Amino acid sequence: MLFIKVILREFKSQKLRMALTVAGITWGTISITLLMAFSVGLEKQMMKSTYGLGKGIVILWPGQTTLVYEGLPQGRIIHFVPEDLDLIKEGAPGIDKISGEYLRWGVVVEYGKKQISKLVSGVYPEFEELRSHYAQVGGRFINELDFKHKRRVVYLGFGVAKEIFGDKDPVGEVILLNGIPFTVIGVMVKKLQNSNYHGPDEDYLVIPASSFVMIFGDPYFDNFVYSVKEGVDTKDVEKSLFKLLGAKYRFDPNDRHALWFWDVKEQAEVTSKAFFGINLFMWFIGGMTLLIAGVGVANIMYVAVRERTREIGTKIALGAEKKHILFQFMAEALAIAFAGGLLGILFSMVVCKLFRMLPLEGPLELLSQPTVNWPVAIITVITLSIIGFVAGFFPARKAASINPVEALRYE
Repeated sequence: MLFIKVILREFKSQKLRMALTVAGITWGTISITLLMAFSVGLEKQMMKSTYGLGKGIVILWPGQTTLVYEGLPQGRIIHFVPEDLDLIKEGAPGIDKISGEYLRWGVVVEYGKKQISKLVSGVYPEFEELRSHYAQVGGRFINELDFKHKRRVVYLGFGVAKEIFGDKDPVGEVILLNGIPFTVIGVMVKKLQNSNYHGPDEDYLVIPASSFVMIFGDPYFDNFVYSVKEGVDTKDVEKSLFKLLGAKYRFDPNDRHALWFWDVKEQAEVTSKAFFGINLFMWFIGGMTLLIAGVGVANIMYVAVRERTREIGTKIALGAEKKHILFQFMAEALAIAFAGGLLGILFSMVVCKLFRMLPLEGPLELLSQPTVNWPVAIITVITLSIIGFVAGFFPARKAASINPVEALRYE
């Protein structure tokens, strides 16, 4: 208790100096902690936005041949048919899940007096997990029974649901697609999405592929969406699909224009590597900020000890030992560092929480989840504490070692 009283007394007698030292450590902690918090939050949101299209998926489109093969001319258009699903499942064992997808633009959607034109997609039940089409509470995605029995059920993007129904719960309601009644079974949860291949997922409707063919009569898939098994290289699967489909449709397996692939998994890996570089840059900036803050703290501590040389001399003259002088100054330095670090972390947490509470939308939503990186915050406080400790230790040791008479005469 006596020790705490001594520190508090010194704090009261040196209010300005102590306040400046605490402010220096606080500012250094805030600068680095918030810098890294927004960096971590931005990376999480960007990866979440990338996975909004689907996690670890590949999208495959039919193309057009550009090479002569087995007497067949170039320029032949490739078409995917439902039978290709079974062919791929049997011939490409590296594939985990796969769904064909039919697309029809300009479908008239009616509900009451509202009438809009939207894209409708016909898919298989596996599409839910492949394309992150998870339903809000109270609804669901298309299942096997819907597909088997060609049910007239429809799943809505959250944007479409808002446009048609406003704040009303659409599950169970009946809408018309080109005059044909469909029952709404679910609405997609709102999600971040930074890429798409036929418009944002929020802005179209999904029905069973079997119902789509029954109504619109499309004979060909527009594309496939698939994922690969754990540990399987997507490039190996891509090569096997060129051989497999090349053998069926008789095109050269080396004809890169016969099939078109969008490897979202590869895109996510590129994004992750890009953020690794960004984080390195942030660490560099943070290190420079920490260095500047450390220099400021060191200067304040150095001046603080030098200005208290006469005080040290008085204490020595009254019988204080060298170790007591050093212990007092080091304890004060650590107390200051702890106070400044704690204030900096608390302020950073408050700022992060306020940002998470803000209704940010659009591109600003990427900044809506800053997260305090605790290892960085702790390392920052420890580093500034060490700098302050070292900056105060040497002048304090020197002052404690001089003759009390000289210390009392020090100006």
